[in-house]
Amino acid sequence: MAEMVEKITLVDSFLSCHVCSETFIDPVSLSCNHSFCSSCLQKFWEQVGNKNCPICKRSSKETPSINFSLKELADSFARKQNGATNEMENKKEKNVVCEKHSEVSYWFCEDEQKAVCPVCEFSLHQSHKVVPVEQAVSEMKKQLRSDLKSLQDKRNTQEEVKTEYDEMIEHCKKQLLSTERQIRAEFNKLHQFLKEEEESRLAALREEEEQKRKTISREMKRIQEQISSLSDSISAVEEDLQKDNVPFLSSYKATQSRARGQTSLSDPQLVSGALIDVAKHLGNLSFRVWEKMKDKVHFSPVILDPNTANGFLYLSDDLTSVRCGDTKQQLPDNPERNTKYRDVFGSEGFSSGKHSWEVEVGDHPDWLIGYVKESVERKEEASPSPEDGIWCLWHDDGNYTNGADKTLPVKKNLQKIRIQLDYDRGEVSFYDPEDMSHIYTHRDTFTEKLFPYFSVGEAADAKTSDLKICQTEISV
Repeated sequence: MAEMVEKITLVDSFLSCHVCSETFIDPVSLSCNHSFCSSCLQKFWEQVGNKNCPICKRSSKETPSINFSLKELADSFARKQNGATNEMENKKEKNVVCEKHSEVSYWFCEDEQKAVCPVCEFSLHQSHKVVPVEQAVSEMKKQLRSDLKSLQDKRNTQEEVKTEYDEMIEHCKKQLLSTERQIRAEFNKLHQFLKEEEESRLAALREEEEQKRKTISREMKRIQEQISSLSDSISAVEEDLQKDNVPFLSSYKATQSRARGQTSLSDPQLVSGALIDVAKHLGNLSFRVWEKMKDKVHFSPVILDPNTANGFLYLSDDLTSVRCGDTKQQLPDNPERNTKYRDVFGSEGFSSGKHSWEVEVGDHPDWLIGYVKESVERKEEASPSPEDGIWCLWHDDGNYTNGADKTLPVKKNLQKIRIQLDYDRGEVSFYDPEDMSHIYTHRDTFTEKLFPYFSVGEAADAKTSDLKICQTEISV
């Protein structure tokens, strides 16, 4: 066997190209009798820039031709090599463990994790745990099918999440267009107000300028009349001074009396306030315009977060009111969204301090309002109680409860509710804002951020379909 391997190695060496070290392909021989693959020789010459032999470095002036004898030997050897390789691969494909006993039923050694021949290798595996190879394969395939199922489930989960992200991208595009439209609408209102205010103030400036100009014109006209009268008197005096004695004496008294009457008049004075009151028009202009803008600008202490809203809830454009609709909107199932109940949260949470706001509920029959902890369950079952992180007031067909099955003694149907949070004292309180009468107070220890909480049922025949967050006055 060793001799055969040595012979094959020797033939392989004789039929191998010294450039690529592989069996010759279209071998050519140089005048020095060294042989190479035709393509290998050409590439070598191109790299070195001459036509020397790669082995002995002798120059070859003649164009080398294919050595057909060597080519025939090389091709024959290559075919035999390929046949041997294919035979080995076929044996592997047929899972032949033992060439002597290829037809017997093999065992599987679980200790060494391989198939063994029960004839040849029995003594080697006597102390090992062996089972029929069919049984081992059946168990392995069962495990592999389980792994395949896990992989498929994992892929399905990935695809579901990818689909959710695709939906989020589309929803983001809609949010972009809608939010852009609303931003432009709000700024158009502000631009219109500022434009009208600008025109109003410019008109007031022009009106004052006209009034001041008329006042000055009246004064100037009166002074011009006096100047004309004085000029006439001056001319009369100058004329009398040119007269002869007898005519001068006859007109002297009248001319003197006229002249002295003119000189006794008081000198004209510039009237006060003749100039435009620039300070009135420019002083604190931005502040006074902003102060006036209060009637156009509103402030809401709580803004609803549309990314938390259940699909049945519809929010107003300014995110300050919410109603329950008949149809469910197609919204992304993002982690923040409430999908189990018809809930929506405020956009800003609190982890300290005092906060208060009011909600107009009217005659709406079914609602819950209050505060909720940030980590509250949004996808599965949860009760509207402090145990599940919800501190609320619940109204259902005229009955008021604290959300934890305690009925509250409310004597009238409340139109508005005031909600107050004192985070540091651990209190969420509810009041009737008409007379600030106390309804109920939850007392607890808060350990995480709290968000305003709304849960809205169907309005049915009620006049009030929307729960509205009341706006507050802006103090200047």
